Amino acid sequence: MSILSSKKQKTPSSQETERILAEAGQVFARGITTLKDLVAPAALEFGQNFIKVGERYCRTFFIFTYPRYLSTNWFAPIINMDAVMDISMHIHPIDTGMILKKLRKKVAEVESQIAIEEEKGLVRDPILETAYEDVEELRDKLQQASSHLFQFSLYITVWSKTPEELDKQETVLRSLLEGKLVYAKPAVFQQSEALKSAFPYNEDWLNITNNLDSESLATIFPFVSFDLTTDKGIMYGVNRHNNSLVIFDRFSLPNANTVIFGQSGGGKSYAMKLEILRSLMVGVDVIIIDPENEYERLAEAVGGSYFKISLTSQNKINPFDLPRVVEGESQADIFRSHLLELTGLLRIMLGTINETQEALMDTAVEETYASRNITPESDFKNINPPVLKDFITVLESLVGGDELAARLKKFTEGTSAGFVDQPSNLDLNNNLVVFNIRDLEDSLRPIAMYMILHHIWNVVRGSLKKRMLVVDEAWWVMQHEDGGSFLYSIAKRARKYYLGLSTITQDVNDFLNSKYGQPLITNSSLQILFKQSPATIEAVKQAFNLTDEEKYLLLEAAVGEGLFFAGLKHVAIKVVASYTEDKIITSDPEQLVALKQSRSPNS
Repeated sequence: MSILSSKKQKTPSSQETERILAEAGQVFARGITTLKDLVAPAALEFGQNFIKVGERYCRTFFIFTYPRYLSTNWFAPIINMDAVMDISMHIHPIDTGMILKKLRKKVAEVESQIAIEEEKGLVRDPILETAYEDVEELRDKLQQASSHLFQFSLYITVWSKTPEELDKQETVLRSLLEGKLVYAKPAVFQQSEALKSAFPYNEDWLNITNNLDSESLATIFPFVSFDLTTDKGIMYGVNRHNNSLVIFDRFSLPNANTVIFGQSGGGKSYAMKLEILRSLMVGVDVIIIDPENEYERLAEAVGGSYFKISLTSQNKINPFDLPRVVEGESQADIFRSHLLELTGLLRIMLGTINETQEALMDTAVEETYASRNITPESDFKNINPPVLKDFITVLESLVGGDELAARLKKFTEGTSAGFVDQPSNLDLNNNLVVFNIRDLEDSLRPIAMYMILHHIWNVVRGSLKKRMLVVDEAWWVMQHEDGGSFLYSIAKRARKYYLGLSTITQDVNDFLNSKYGQPLITNSSLQILFKQSPATIEAVKQAFNLTDEEKYLLLEAAVGEGLFFAGLKHVAIKVVASYTEDKIITSDPEQLVALKQSRSPNS
């Protein structure tokens, strides 16, 4: 006989069901990729006073004592330290009623101690009296609600590539803090808790606090970096460190010269046009050499003079024009300087010449002026100067001058005739003057730029006035030694004539390879660097002594972003224009087409 028994299957309880579901959820969660998985390093290594996160090392410090008084912005040197760091602050308000009770007790204790010492006839204790004054002052502020008390924790995490570099950063950090009588220590054997306290978890794992009142706490805020906001000047952009305005007067520096480097499309010409527009509003005259027709719309907008210099243009400049006499300077010295500058132009026009030919050319220049009875003692105001044809005639009359004269005739009779061999007919009496040389052949551009610079320099020396001279694509001049020498001489003497020279270039290597490239940078108190290409960044880093962080900033900079150097200060800057300014100065082809279509009557 067989007995069949069937067991009734148990139904799981609700608690058992929840447990099973929770375990299933945990199993499922382990297979999901979260944000932590994406940002977490491959491994962490914990040391006595450091943590290795991936390939980088970090060390966290805590501040354990402060001086009696904290000056405003005392934390600025730490913020501006050349190091990658994280700074974490934990601020917890303390109940005022509880503190007042403790302060009353403390005041009584201090008063009692002072009275006891007086009864014993002891010499007064300055430390005890100072403590009494501080406690009384704090109690008064808390009672009047003019101040509050806080528990404050400050943690600084420094990052580096090697432990040795980390030790160097610690030395610099602690010396900067101790110079302010603020003392810090590394969180030894507590780096894990310290690092979590520095992370944005809003949790203080170390809990190393100091009691600070509102005034002392306020000295740390806001985070202050190098500030270039002054009472005078124009706005160059926004400080990317702290969003303050970069307002500066270039004429307040030892010299008003500027160099601007950046790759094509980085925003260098945009920034220059913005500076020009704003400088005009504060009464600065501007003269521009424009090789790419970028400043025509700006000149039209402000009613400036716009001169096209080309082989067929009606605008002429005579390089033989006599210099303007400057009050207080020797006319003979000015004339001698003019002859040297003119000789430099002729050397660029001739190309390679030997020493004998150079001496012959110098003689011909002097005799050309002598043929018009022009001497250093002549009255330059009422004399018609010679032209290039006169110089060639004199050169042909000299022994051995035929070859040089034949080489120069292409500028009077040949294919290049038309822009160097005529009397000047330009009026530079305007707040904005632009010389456009876009339509000239590349081989003639250095000659035109030198000639225009020579003409402008004569005008600048003739009257003392606040001016800017902008040389766009300055490497065209720098590729010839005489051109670089002349530009450098202007940079050195510009301050004397209230002039600020601005040189702009995208061909950094060509500029720096000139023997006058680095001296021009040195003689420019204002320097602006925009986005650089990997091919030129090392040359720029060396020329401007950049840190690795600044180097990477320039490599990754967006349009209009870069570094702004003014004397000993420098900040990361973003150039910002208003809507109206942007419409005037933009060179973006898409914007220009849209503007043209919006003005078209058929649109």
